[in-house]
Amino acid sequence: MTGTLITVAPTGAESSKAAVPALPVTIDELVATAKECEALGAAIVHVHIRDDAAEPTLDQGRLRETVAALRQSTDLIVQLSSGGAVTDPEADRLAVLDARPEMASCTMGTVNFGDGVFLNRWEFIVDLHTRMQDKGIVPEYEIFDLGQLTTLQRLLAQHGLPYGGHVHVDLVMGVPGGMPGTAAALVACHQAIRDLPAGSTFSATGIGRSTIPVILASLATGGHLRVGMEDTVTYAKGRPVESNMQLVARAVGFAQLAQRPPLTTAEARELLGMVAR
Repeated sequence: MTGTLITVAPTGAESSKAAVPALPVTIDELVATAKECEALGAAIVHVHIRDDAAEPTLDQGRLRETVAALRQSTDLIVQLSSGGAVTDPEADRLAVLDARPEMASCTMGTVNFGDGVFLNRWEFIVDLHTRMQDKGIVPEYEIFDLGQLTTLQRLLAQHGLPYGGHVHVDLVMGVPGGMPGTAAALVACHQAIRDLPAGSTFSATGIGRSTIPVILASLATGGHLRVGMEDTVTYAKGRPVESNMQLVARAVGFAQLAQRPPLTTAEARELLGMVAR
């Protein structure tokens, strides 16, 4: 892999605006962040949305408005989260696809998520995967633990390749309850990814203080990167993140040092089997 696919996850569903004032929660804030990060080298924006009180929501109208605003203002691949918050019901999570993003997340199993439980039943996973096939949406398969890669093998064997034919996973590392954000854990996942269809690719996300070790390990093993304030709000010990641009700029710097510069949005669409915009 000669280039690096960089995803920015600017908001998430966990941090509050009160605790993290720099968190982009309005549509205008999200669009401004997306434009800045695209200029630096991001190709995908992984989107969670908030309501007027800055609380996580899966409101269909706001989802559609957000997708439209991002498409109008950027050329980024808009990837909606089908995870939402851990308390969101399955029906609302499936309805995310009705906002017609180019891409959406599809988590491969249930995982303890701090004090909560991120529930992903097998039947729900199959429903999400097959609806994306029908709607022409490219999935990013979210992996929180090694065994979920085996679940992905089962899914593909029983229900076919995703829309576009390319399998791309994101290793979410360092969540309390999931796999650790270490080079050893990433290497173990990398071995399992080799059992997926030929040409499959992966990104890696390091939560909190595991961000930099995961970036380095992913680049060293041919993987891609996801960074953003959804995953970490501390740039260094005692230094809060000031903007998502900081995190994307750091990821771009590491990618360039690895002689794997950021993929353009057009190159990212080609990699992922998407129709060019």
